[in-house]
Amino acid sequence: MTDTSDDDQQQTTGTSRRGFLRTAGLAAGGAVVGAATANAQEADPLITEMQDWASATGEGVDAAPYGMPIRFETDTVRRTVPWLTADPISSINFTPIHALDGTITPQGCAFERHHSGAIELSKSDYRLMITGLVDRPLVFTYDDLMRFPRENHVYFCECAANSGMEWAGAQLNGAQFTHGMIHNMEYTGIPLRVLLEEAGVQPEGQWVFVEGADASSNGRSIPLEKAMDDVLVAFAANGEALRKEHGYPVRLVVPGWEGNMWVKWIRRIGVNHSAVEAREETSKYTDLMPDGRARKWTWEMDAKSVITSPSPQMPITHGAGPLVITGLAWSGRGAIDRVDISLDGGVNWQTARLGTQGGKYALSRFYLEIEWDGSPLLLQSRAMDDTGYVQPTKDELRDIRGLNSVYHNNGIQTWAVYENGAVENVEVST
Repeated sequence: MTDTSDDDQQQTTGTSRRGFLRTAGLAAGGAVVGAATANAQEADPLITEMQDWASATGEGVDAAPYGMPIRFETDTVRRTVPWLTADPISSINFTPIHALDGTITPQGCAFERHHSGAIELSKSDYRLMITGLVDRPLVFTYDDLMRFPRENHVYFCECAANSGMEWAGAQLNGAQFTHGMIHNMEYTGIPLRVLLEEAGVQPEGQWVFVEGADASSNGRSIPLEKAMDDVLVAFAANGEALRKEHGYPVRLVVPGWEGNMWVKWIRRIGVNHSAVEAREETSKYTDLMPDGRARKWTWEMDAKSVITSPSPQMPITHGAGPLVITGLAWSGRGAIDRVDISLDGGVNWQTARLGTQGGKYALSRFYLEIEWDGSPLLLQSRAMDDTGYVQPTKDELRDIRGLNSVYHNNGIQTWAVYENGAVENVEVST
């Protein structure tokens, strides 16, 4: 093992990440001078001495038949905000997006939204009706559905109220709480189009009204054009059966559109000549404008992004030196084409690297590697999709939408990074 002097190290590494990683690896247990200088004078006992985990056998393959994260990762969980709603059965929890990497959300970490609580419905008791303006009203059992051709697609599901508490200013201190009403999973299901064709949609049918089997039913109207395009009747996510909280055994998947339309425990699809104008599409899930009018039918989720690390729940703990900035971007109108990052609150921008570029209606992961000198930062990310849409600032959004809305807040998020590595949710004027 070679000791490297400060002068030699400077010549070897400079601002080189490769050099930093090489020298940092020499002295995992040594004193760190700054962020990129490591002292390897003393041997690290975690390397040189026998440790407990290497001196005895571990658990057998049957110790955890399903499998759970190791105990060191128990903090990576969904969280709720108790004061958000009057009762948790009609509330939401948040995906720990700050602690995840890649793009696929484990089902057990994927946010939940319930309107009357998660129900327990078995496959044997499950029924799906197609009624209304069809040639043949049908009822499918779960086993019936398993006989139809299926598809696999990765899509994000975002609650329309994601970032909804941030309309009037910075409120919640964490990427999990400001942007965590989203998940991205590989869904397996039957195209709704196939089932509707089986029933035979009559020419007068222009809309479908979808209801769930839970007490709220959460009925939503969907234009027939969308229903016949890419909507799935899904029974699996990430290769396994849907979890109870995600609509087991069957839910609707409506790519790119607000999560409220992804009806869980789906029991009835009625084909109608017009929209039903139900509660969830009139008094709820409409966007109140400054003049008192409300926008309706705002189904698509506009392009959006957030830096997940550094963020309030993921402060910088290693001091100055190489820093990986990473986050997520998505669009309900297409695929993410580019993400820019600003270190100074939107004055200057540089293009991030798309590490895992999602397809249409899927999350993309982005990275930017920098040398941080310990100075304060105002971190922002700005997403652009393949339609040419550019994520707006919060001020640009408020100029049009005002402050009375709850839904569809896709304004640019700002994190203030302080000299000690702490991160806070802030806003900047544009």
